[in-house]
Amino acid sequence: MSTETILDRINEPSDLRSLSHDELHRLCDEIREFIVRKVSESKSGGHLGSNLGIVELTVALHRVLDSPNDVILFDTGHQAYVHKILSGRKDAFDQLREADGLSGYPSQIESPHDWIENSHASTALGYAHGLATAFAAGTGPAGARKRRVVAIIGDGSMTGGMAFEGLNNLGHAGSDVTIVLNDNGRSYAPTVSLLSESLVKIRSNPVYMKRQRRFESFTAKLPVIGRWSQTGIRASKAAIREALEPQAFFEPLGVRYMGPFDGHDIAEIEQALINAGEFSGPVVLHVQTQKGRGYGPAENDPIKNMHDIGAVKPGSYTAAFSEAMVKLGEEHPDLVAITAAMPDSTGLLPFRDRFGDRLIDVGIAEQHAVTAAAGMAMGGLRPVVALYSTFLTRAIDQTNLDVGLHRQPVIFCLDRAGITGDDGPSHHGVLDMVLASKVPGMTILCPSSYQELQQMLADAYEITTGPVCIRWPKTAAPSVPDDEIGHGLNARLVRSGSDVCIIGVGKMLAAARAAADELEAEGISATVWDPRAAKPFDESMLDNAASHPLVVTVEDGLADGGIGAGIDLALAQRAGSEIRPEVRVLGVPTRFIPHGKPDAILAELGLDGSGVAATIRAIVNR
Repeated sequence: MSTETILDRINEPSDLRSLSHDELHRLCDEIREFIVRKVSESKSGGHLGSNLGIVELTVALHRVLDSPNDVILFDTGHQAYVHKILSGRKDAFDQLREADGLSGYPSQIESPHDWIENSHASTALGYAHGLATAFAAGTGPAGARKRRVVAIIGDGSMTGGMAFEGLNNLGHAGSDVTIVLNDNGRSYAPTVSLLSESLVKIRSNPVYMKRQRRFESFTAKLPVIGRWSQTGIRASKAAIREALEPQAFFEPLGVRYMGPFDGHDIAEIEQALINAGEFSGPVVLHVQTQKGRGYGPAENDPIKNMHDIGAVKPGSYTAAFSEAMVKLGEEHPDLVAITAAMPDSTGLLPFRDRFGDRLIDVGIAEQHAVTAAAGMAMGGLRPVVALYSTFLTRAIDQTNLDVGLHRQPVIFCLDRAGITGDDGPSHHGVLDMVLASKVPGMTILCPSSYQELQQMLADAYEITTGPVCIRWPKTAAPSVPDDEIGHGLNARLVRSGSDVCIIGVGKMLAAARAAADELEAEGISATVWDPRAAKPFDESMLDNAASHPLVVTVEDGLADGGIGAGIDLALAQRAGSEIRPEVRVLGVPTRFIPHGKPDAILAELGLDGSGVAATIRAIVNR
């Protein structure tokens, strides 16, 4: 007896078109079972809820469109698992988010069906505008049929400024783009947006759409029989429009609105996609889906719908921050926290539960978060902006000019700094130290332990002359005794030696210490410093480093223009015409780093204890 499933027969999108209605429903069930199993089995976890909610919608997209000739763009990319399954990559899910395995986001090197490698939200409409402009100009294979561009946006992406900029330009240009608004009422956390609230109104009473169509058709045929009838018609139309706020929002921008549609009804979505393709100009298809559909634990998760399997782990740097924020909030009623749609992943839920409206979630709008923080600081509050390191790079102009130029005491708390691992090049936080160190007046603190992070947050509150950045990795935080906790901007001397001075920034202190232990067994004596403050540098640390023939700096950010480069420059300036130590800067190379386990990637880059020791050994024995 054959055990072949319908999913076994799907190796490319065209295989979907021969399936019957019943087979399509069975296929969707099989896809959900497949995703739950593969994510549960994965050593690196995965994005569950967002993909379970988009199964029927993705099937409909691939039955109507001719990918990759037609362009399908997912915003954000964590919604693309079903797309990957249907485009020939289901066998690769055995290595989901593992080194040399399947990416958790669209990936051009994996498949021609992936046009963009996006994981930062609110970007798809910009890509869509550009692609539609290029196609309208006649680029592409000669004689090719008209190519459609479809952007699936939702899951909180409509709270980001780039999405609104994209809408404005699509409408202004009249670009032939279909925008599928995947309305599941969620982002990473519950969506923050008045537009989202308007969508909820439609969700709660979709009969308004039918009434609107019938009423407009009816009133168009009525003669004007007097002022009262005219007034009554206008009032009724206004009442309907008020209930149809999404339509009133999109259409003045030049974007046709259609919907809402049932995102789990394949036939309905297919017809909507076909109809949208008949119009010129941009069209929004408002599609209602249920995040986590078909899997109870994901449907009932009140925060993330199992957005990404995993939680804030005890003993992590995030847990240390979470505890410290509650304590600092109790001591200082002017302390407020700001995040961009990620209060859970950044560890702010305990702060929210304790202090309520002192947590401001601005949605996926990092630029606004930073400038709003500047305004709050100007008004007398002490804002803490909690973001992933990779997302601060979206707001570096605001960090520099809105906060830095105005010397506002905003505290930036950057989680997932350095090599983060499973999410790949878009999520490695390797730019923050390079960029933040170029902001005049910025203080940068890099904790090397659980307790150091908490001490640094307390110290950062006392710095009122300008912004402070505290950055920490995703990996576990060592717990240390009280005598290994520093204070203020002082560096900490870990051990003394004479042959080489190793300066390990933040997490990389562990690699520096391990290298020193390894070298000591070979007769190479090493000094080790924990700089604690990556800007400004402790003068006593620089004085000590200058007394060694060799100085090696180790950081988990970019080596080019990073903290080690700054130490090298500072030592050169101190030496003047005198002989100065040889300086070797160890850090992340300037290239995109694939996904993999953080410590394994660092080892490959020579940034573990053995790698650092090998570099020093080669120089000393040269």
